[in-house]
Amino acid sequence: MNKITVEERHLATAAGTVFVKRWRPVGDRVAKRCPVILLHDSIGCVTLWRDFPDLLASTLEREVIAYDRLGYGFSDPYPGPQPLSFIFDQAETTFATVVKALGLDAFVLFGHSVGGGMAVACAAAFPHQCVAVFTESAQAFVEDFTLAGVRQAERAFAEPGQLARLQKYHGDKAEWALQAWFDTWQSPLFQGFTLDEALARIVCPLCAIHGQDDEYGTDAHPRRIVDLARGVTRLELIPGCGHVPHRTSSAQILDMVRTFLADNQVP
Repeated sequence: MNKITVEERHLATAAGTVFVKRWRPVGDRVAKRCPVILLHDSIGCVTLWRDFPDLLASTLEREVIAYDRLGYGFSDPYPGPQPLSFIFDQAETTFATVVKALGLDAFVLFGHSVGGGMAVACAAAFPHQCVAVFTESAQAFVEDFTLAGVRQAERAFAEPGQLARLQKYHGDKAEWALQAWFDTWQSPLFQGFTLDEALARIVCPLCAIHGQDDEYGTDAHPRRIVDLARGVTRLELIPGCGHVPHRTSSAQILDMVRTFLADNQVP
């Protein structure tokens, strides 16, 4: 495995400071390759990516960057209720600030769950800088199956001790993060959400990864993603895999990412 150097910092945004972490493999090839930016899920954060960023950086010989959105992990609290437009807002707010502050001229995006939707939104907003997109377990629209999964999670987190699990990662922001997830997806005003318009503006290579046993969405989501994106696309369905393939099938995901980038000659 390549030696990895790690850097942590906080960046100021208009709404608060965000925590950013960078994994840089040591080697001459790294400087010539675009970094990968990770976008976390609805109750995720940098820490909950666990060892995946390190493994990804080593496998690809590319820098990997992850950040906590406002309201999560080591970033500041979100300033108020989460708006229903939060997926698309990310491209113009925190993500844009991170890209500018780090001086990134080009990048690869990898988003998990709602982070996958944000990866699509960010790729559409930065068409000249985004050179490839990976969506993992992303929701492309509001599906009854997804809502059933969210309701089941809401019941599970109501059990004693469950909130404390999240507080280890989000501190006193944990309850806000949970409620934002539950309230957003179950809001009547959110039921018309789709990624369709953003997908139609993506021209770079896109790979949609989805576990066939995903608890929060059927394979209708990745199929819609690859059908609507305008560039080269690839659909990767993983048998016997749930909502977090990068954790439960990490070797397979690493190989998929490496192969897709190589096949499409992504710089």
